Amino acid sequence: MARSVLRGDERPTWALIVACYAIWFAATAAVGTAPPAFAVLALAPAILATALHASLQHEALHGHPTRSAALNEALVFPALGLAYPYRRFRELHLRHHHDERLTDPWDDPESWYLTAGRVRTLPPPLRVALEANRTLLGRMILGPWLGAAGLLARDLPALRAGEARILDAWLRHLAGVVAVLLWLGAVGVPIWLYVVGVAWPAAALIYVRTFIEHRAAVDPGHRTAIVEAGRFWSLLFLNNNLHAVHHAAPTLPWHRLPERWRARRGAVLARNGGHSVPGYGPVFRRWLFSPREPLAHPFARRGDADEA
Repeated sequence: MARSVLRGDERPTWALIVACYAIWFAATAAVGTAPPAFAVLALAPAILATALHASLQHEALHGHPTRSAALNEALVFPALGLAYPYRRFRELHLRHHHDERLTDPWDDPESWYLTAGRVRTLPPPLRVALEANRTLLGRMILGPWLGAAGLLARDLPALRAGEARILDAWLRHLAGVVAVLLWLGAVGVPIWLYVVGVAWPAAALIYVRTFIEHRAAVDPGHRTAIVEAGRFWSLLFLNNNLHAVHHAAPTLPWHRLPERWRARRGAVLARNGGHSVPGYGPVFRRWLFSPREPLAHPFARRGDADEA
């Protein structure tokens, strides 16, 4: 007998999916229809719901809450964040999960590092933006735009060539964006307000998590961090702040990561070289204005000659 597509331990994920959309619909409706003072207040829950949706997309691409990739994709289909196609996120993120390649500018599609040769040839305005992006404040402000522009630059040649996989991902994303825009139009939310007041701040919150997740280290096990965050950040990020645990068990559902962390804390810290931060407060205090990592990768797998 074929087993069900449903998983038995996914009730927390189903509950969050329902809550996420309920909050997003209610908040965006309030932004568009409530008096100005209340509309501004409604931006906050809309931001949080949009950020949570990004975390749910991450959960979906790792096989939750069902065994069906198509159903998981359908559950996070609306492009609340507007910028990033789900199928491109899924493909590139799963490629990122090769731990022996983490942070390498050649092989890790989520790495912010560049090769030394690429850094030397950057146009000055882009160099300034990427240098600012090394700080947490810069990452929150510029990271969403740099990330979206970087993906588009990566995909444009394939789109021009009519590569079916890439084109399909972007067309599906466009449909998800249209669905969001139709709702925003129906409730009277200007697109510019949603971009500036919801999608951008939501992405900035997600970039707080990704800012600290990885570092360049010779030992691949030392490249992935643990952030012992409080309840707010842990729920918003679906415990992905326990990132070394997630990389060790990428198919484990988000609500079981804390249990795995508690049970294997010593082993996890031994494997990642003690790369742990006691919450996001220290991250803000230390790196809000200070660069965390160099722009050029300190030991990229291939040399500058390979860029020729």
